[in-house]
Amino acid sequence: MKRTKISDIFAAPALDTTVDVMGWVRTRRGNKYVQFVALNDGSTIRNLQIVFDMSRFSDEQLKPVTTGSSIHVRGKLVESQGKGQSVEVQAEELTIFGTADETYPLQKKGHTLEFLREKAHLRPRTNTFGAVLRVRSALAFAIHKFFQDKGFFYLNTPLITASDCEGAGAMFQVTTLPLNDLPRTDDGAVDYSRDFFGKPTALTVSGQLEGELGATALGAIYTFGPTFRAENSNTPRHLSEFWMIEPEMAFYDITDNMDLAEEFVKYCIRYALDTCRDDIEFLAEHYDKELIGRLEGVLKQDFVRLTYTEGVEILEKSGRKFEFPVHWGTDLQSEHERYLVEEHFKRPVILTDYPKDIKAFYMKQNPDGRTVRAMDVLFPTIGEIIGGSEREADYGKLLQRIEELDIPMKDMWWYLDTRRFGTVPHSGFGLGFERLVLFVTGMTNIRDVIPFPRTPNNAEF
Repeated sequence: MKRTKISDIFAAPALDTTVDVMGWVRTRRGNKYVQFVALNDGSTIRNLQIVFDMSRFSDEQLKPVTTGSSIHVRGKLVESQGKGQSVEVQAEELTIFGTADETYPLQKKGHTLEFLREKAHLRPRTNTFGAVLRVRSALAFAIHKFFQDKGFFYLNTPLITASDCEGAGAMFQVTTLPLNDLPRTDDGAVDYSRDFFGKPTALTVSGQLEGELGATALGAIYTFGPTFRAENSNTPRHLSEFWMIEPEMAFYDITDNMDLAEEFVKYCIRYALDTCRDDIEFLAEHYDKELIGRLEGVLKQDFVRLTYTEGVEILEKSGRKFEFPVHWGTDLQSEHERYLVEEHFKRPVILTDYPKDIKAFYMKQNPDGRTVRAMDVLFPTIGEIIGGSEREADYGKLLQRIEELDIPMKDMWWYLDTRRFGTVPHSGFGLGFERLVLFVTGMTNIRDVIPFPRTPNNAEF
């Protein structure tokens, strides 16, 4: 079926040619002489005006052309005489694909984001969510392009796993056992030997550990896929299912890791600004007037780098009364991170060398015995957007840390093998994709930057 995308029409309008456009009706207005239809096909934030000369069309023909209906129009592309658009289509033929009556939920009126979350199956048709999803798509492409251009290999890590990378235990269990009649061992425990995989398994919280295996063979890899956290967190920053980008690099120390993280996030922001300008300008106009200035500000400035200890000293001397008191050894909260970024330095910050006791077991220990070579990249409005570290390459130190935390060795033997056989310095980080999309779009709730959010008590669509 021949079709010209509306985005292509605006990019290079071939005036006085016949075009076939197909899409969904946003609005229709006019009188008995002429009718104007705003048509959108999802390829751009901009609607294309279709002009129906009512001497050529009957009221009966246009009656089904209502908000939400889908149509095919063939007509001549001409320069527009009216305000608000540069070109328009003078309709010559009309085909109606699908009608939408007055029960269509997205009538032309203001809708709250909360209402649209309840209509997640239809909300991509709105200007806001069309823009967000196009930006999300562009950022996903940018991620692959950045790493591929640098010679990284894309590694697919398992979604079903028997290990808890973060040690947090907040995992969704995967089982085929009958929950109303669980098989039991002689001592009354669940008999997982009769489960599908023969042992307890869960949805992954991170592909990092498997990513390290890839990096210590291929040199540099990245993962990009869904991860899952069974945390009962109903906040604007948490999802139960989200996407993670996790590069792992052999022969990288913590400084190399910070350099890559800064280059990577700047590349993604620049790509979005270059390819989705119309969408970002729309979102800035309607949701966050400072959005474009903030994005361009991140690109222009070098990120501040300082240790966790220095950051805590700044917070303690700030005179600010925080909701969560801060002192050395506490895990920093979003309010602390945003103070450093937005008020003290007024630019993104990379914090390093966190206390060992508040970070994961796999992070390389510093000579002081108290801190590890962790790094968190902190952004305005978001707080932490990237977390990473140089990984512990020493077999003895890693084994000792695993034993200190009582992590079952049956889950870790394969991971330790990378330190037994040809260990190397290596580093990596994780970026929550939705937090990047949140920052670039200026949206304030993470549920509005993923097509179908999964949160506690919500698994619709």
